[in-house]
Amino acid sequence: MKFTVERDPLVDAVNWVSKSISNRPITTALLGIVIEADQQVTLSGSDLESSAKANFSADINQKGKVLVPGRLLADIARSLPAKTVTFTLEGTRVLVTAGSAKFTLPTLPLAEYPTLPTVPSATGTLASDLFATAINQVAIAAGKDDSLPTLTGVYVEINKNQITLAATDRYRLAVRELTWSATDANIETTSLLRARTLADAAKSLVGNAQVTLALSPTTSNEKLVGFSTDGKVMTSRVLDGSFPPFRHLLPSESTADAIIEVAPLLDSVRRVALVTDKTVPLRLNFANNTLRLEAGTGEEAQATEELNINYKGEDINIAFNPQFLVDGLNAIQSAFVHIAFTGANKPAVLTGQTEAGSAPITNYKYLLMPMRYSS
Repeated sequence: MKFTVERDPLVDAVNWVSKSISNRPITTALLGIVIEADQQVTLSGSDLESSAKANFSADINQKGKVLVPGRLLADIARSLPAKTVTFTLEGTRVLVTAGSAKFTLPTLPLAEYPTLPTVPSATGTLASDLFATAINQVAIAAGKDDSLPTLTGVYVEINKNQITLAATDRYRLAVRELTWSATDANIETTSLLRARTLADAAKSLVGNAQVTLALSPTTSNEKLVGFSTDGKVMTSRVLDGSFPPFRHLLPSESTADAIIEVAPLLDSVRRVALVTDKTVPLRLNFANNTLRLEAGTGEEAQATEELNINYKGEDINIAFNPQFLVDGLNAIQSAFVHIAFTGANKPAVLTGQTEAGSAPITNYKYLLMPMRYSS
């Protein structure tokens, strides 16, 4: 095997594939990336839960296939000078050269590498930047506790030309609705996907025109989801279990509403929260078009700050996890935030607004549970 390629497409492909390599593989082969030179060069990697492939054009002098250590290949690729890169298989080693830089990689047993799953048929397409934004808005609310695997996922509901994404860790809930181009105009299906896999895919797909989403049929024995765009493919096994019902948690009416400019609110939250731990409640008092933020009590360090806001409804004293509040304010991606309340001890719902007097942008909702606190 021997081929020559420019550095940038090589690095792009290696970065994509290396996301699916296991840190704790059950076999040595899963530490590797498969390099196959045929009509073009294809890189493959897998941790058995997810797999990734990327291909690129190259000047191929000799066809071949080899398995090399994935992390080492990624480190080498990113450090190469901006010159043409040559890969040459010499016996049981792969020689990589770029300008005066030379590396020799050992090979791993290719025969032990598993057969990667086939990507399901395309379910539909949407703009990659829209997909990435929506995933990032929702994945922040997914749980990190692997003992509750259902809550580590993003729920995907497809109803014809509309997709609903949802995630929760029991302390917050993020829901995003968007439209797409379905291959079957009457499709209705649901799936539960690993949030980390989705977030990795979304991050790497930014900048491409379209992303194709492929879900295995409900009758399939192998439950997979696939993402593909411009020579890159990623598949992941779906999570078992049922996502908890969530729509009833989003109130249709409110008893109080606040409209606040996001930038100064974020600054105030971060400043006031400096005096306490990120998991200690940040207290907020809404009254008379003023928001008062407080943190710390008694002999501890304390901080307070006030903001002028647009507020209607009963006075409310409520407390939130400051980091969760910051996450929500960043996720709405708007100049103003609309916070809807149904009571001091009930969840608040954050939505975005382009201007103080405009209507809320309801395609993204971030529900935040209040925290108990001692005054």
